[in-house]
Amino acid sequence: MSLRRANLSRISGGLFDVLVVGGGINGAVSAASLAGRGATVSLVDRGDFGAFTSQESSNLVWGGFKYLENYELPLVFGLCRSRNRLMKAYPDNVREIGFLAALDRTAPYRPWFAALGATAYWGIGGFGTGRPHLLSAKDLETEEPAVDTTTVRGAIQYQDAYLVDNDSRFVFSFVRSAIEAGASVANYVELVHAERDGDRWVCTLRDTDTGEEHTTQARVLVNAAGPFVDAVNDDLATTTGHRIVYSKGIHLVVPRLTTTRHDRVLAFFDDTQRLFYVIPMGHRSVIGTTDTRVDEPFTSVTDDDRDFLLAQINDRLDLPAPLTRADVIAERCGVRPLVVSRGGSDHTEADWTTLSRKHVVERDDARAVVTILGGKLTDCLNVGAEVAADVEALGVPLEDDLHNWYGEPATATRAEFYRQARLMRLDSLRTRPDAEPLTDRLWRRYGRRAFDMLEAIRADPRMGEDVMGSTDYLRIELHNAAEHELVVTLDDFMRRRSKIDLVVRDEDIIGSPGLREVAEILFGADAERRLADYLEAKTRREASGDQLRPSGTPRPA
Repeated sequence: MSLRRANLSRISGGLFDVLVVGGGINGAVSAASLAGRGATVSLVDRGDFGAFTSQESSNLVWGGFKYLENYELPLVFGLCRSRNRLMKAYPDNVREIGFLAALDRTAPYRPWFAALGATAYWGIGGFGTGRPHLLSAKDLETEEPAVDTTTVRGAIQYQDAYLVDNDSRFVFSFVRSAIEAGASVANYVELVHAERDGDRWVCTLRDTDTGEEHTTQARVLVNAAGPFVDAVNDDLATTTGHRIVYSKGIHLVVPRLTTTRHDRVLAFFDDTQRLFYVIPMGHRSVIGTTDTRVDEPFTSVTDDDRDFLLAQINDRLDLPAPLTRADVIAERCGVRPLVVSRGGSDHTEADWTTLSRKHVVERDDARAVVTILGGKLTDCLNVGAEVAADVEALGVPLEDDLHNWYGEPATATRAEFYRQARLMRLDSLRTRPDAEPLTDRLWRRYGRRAFDMLEAIRADPRMGEDVMGSTDYLRIELHNAAEHELVVTLDDFMRRRSKIDLVVRDEDIIGSPGLREVAEILFGADAERRLADYLEAKTRREASGDQLRPSGTPRPA
């Protein structure tokens, strides 16, 4: 029986302390926190885990330097502390990175003033990163020759952090933590109906992959539906003091733009005096993000979006040739669910970008519902702790928080893996000089499960071979995903458990001789259907220009 089927079997007919609805970062971290403290937990999402807002982020774990513009000091303080905790807990996955901000004559701040802000930001963050620096235009040209310094007055460099792999894989790490702590989780399962009956919720669930319906019960519901949180609360007949509005943001993935050998984020003020970034993603660069008010969570990248970002970056980098739409390898588009007071103003375009990026957790004691509104990847550990406190206040007893429901394995365990990998000369399986060492990659992605991968490669050297050429995924990683990572569609693996869809052009993926083997390993007898669904969805997205909704993401009812 597959892991997903086994989990769904436990959910069906079960009685849990908590049912978490929504498997983005808020739902995943809530399930991990609660299960790690002894609660019986089920987690469902009507699409794949991390398949909506949580897969469209900038892949940054940051304290929000730009939020100082609006004097949101408490928010920046909390985010910086969260960033520091994540860097300590996930040293191989969340790494410090430099932000190099070029300030030209149209920037709203002079370099010396921005340097003061960067120093204050460093202090607010408890000096948890490297110190900031003020650079002249000449210094900037030396540090990053790709930047056009013609109109630049100076620059600052400050430090934050980023996710080495993609955001949705980081979300899935919390799903795995929840499973290992005893939670029952299932993707592609939607909440159809919920009714309060005495001291519990009786919930009807539907498997969106098979159409089967199941019933489960829970004492408390956690609404972690992200952009859909208000609609879920309407169905639950619960109200909150806050609601969600939507801000659309896009990113364009292009060939690597920076010329320096080490990873660094470039920051610029665009023509509207809003910060945007060039973020490294392996051999690619990610340009973004925008901030546009929209009225619904379903969005797509438009030609105007593409042309705006391309024009901004072409004006600020000294490239051999201007970037065009043909240079775009992949696109990311999603909405930020922003929190506003219920009954407050709708907010005009003039003050739209000043809306806070904070999160709010609210509790309905009468209905036994905890609602999470807003939130960021950086703030996830705080969300997990706050949700646990509210669930406990609703009468669910929890064990003391030992903070063992998150983080990478112990240093000694890591050292033993590296010792074994060195003895079997794991890194010698790689011949490309620019490829990341296999030891680093397998440990970062899989932790303790990487030991089993070593054993599999020892037993069968073919398990250490790349399946799709330059995509850097071994055959054993596919077998691991099939067994442990609840992959239901091919898109789940290509877009979220890995980042292949983000860094490889569609035509190269479709033409890869290894794509069929990927499907066969993941789905066995069902490979042909899953492969056909994936290729059809990719062709449909190319024709429509809709880069947002890969197979498995929720659509409007």
